[in-house]
Amino acid sequence: MMGAPVKLLIHGASGRMGQALIRLAQANPLLKVVAMTGRSSFPSLAELPEFDVAIDFSSPEGFDAVLALCLQRKKPLVSGTTGLSAAQFQSLKQAGEQIPALWASNYSLGVAVLNRLVAQAGQWLKHWQLDILESHHIHKKDAPSGTALSLGETARAATGNDPVYHSLRCGDVVGEHTVQFTGQGERIELVHRATNRDIFAQGALFAAEKIHGKLNGHYQFADLL
Repeated sequence: MMGAPVKLLIHGASGRMGQALIRLAQANPLLKVVAMTGRSSFPSLAELPEFDVAIDFSSPEGFDAVLALCLQRKKPLVSGTTGLSAAQFQSLKQAGEQIPALWASNYSLGVAVLNRLVAQAGQWLKHWQLDILESHHIHKKDAPSGTALSLGETARAATGNDPVYHSLRCGDVVGEHTVQFTGQGERIELVHRATNRDIFAQGALFAAEKIHGKLNGHYQFADLL
């Protein structure tokens, strides 16, 4: 017998990701959107109805507001907001002592697997040159992308070497990431290509469903796979 659906707060609902989250959640009987907030809602979050999990794709300002709300209500937070400061990441980590908390630069299941492959390859290729190439649409502002930086951190931890980043902004590319290990006379390329933005929303909804009922902690997306 199917239990009650997980009640979601979509924070940043007016954005492209927020709209995808709402559309896909409405088609999933295991989930129910009970509240949606935009930029103008930040001061009035305390008035929102009860929810089980908050999904945040807003802004650094909006992130602070929804994290405070989740801490107050002791509810899990799944965030993909970009541009967070070191202090905000530290606040999220500390929040894991009181609630289940998760931030990821990319909610693609394929990228989560790519990250594990990079860690494994890096253990064996410590002396090879390390490059990370990423391509996105012309409207993406940050470069390197958050996903490229996360992959770079994984590669650095495995190899002890700093990666070189290469960014390209062109057309309507959804997202492509290549982690390249280059040796003498050979190279290995680990590649992920996204062709539909819905994969990121689907991954965030998957994370919200899985984190519901988890013990308090600071989670990585791969922890929920």
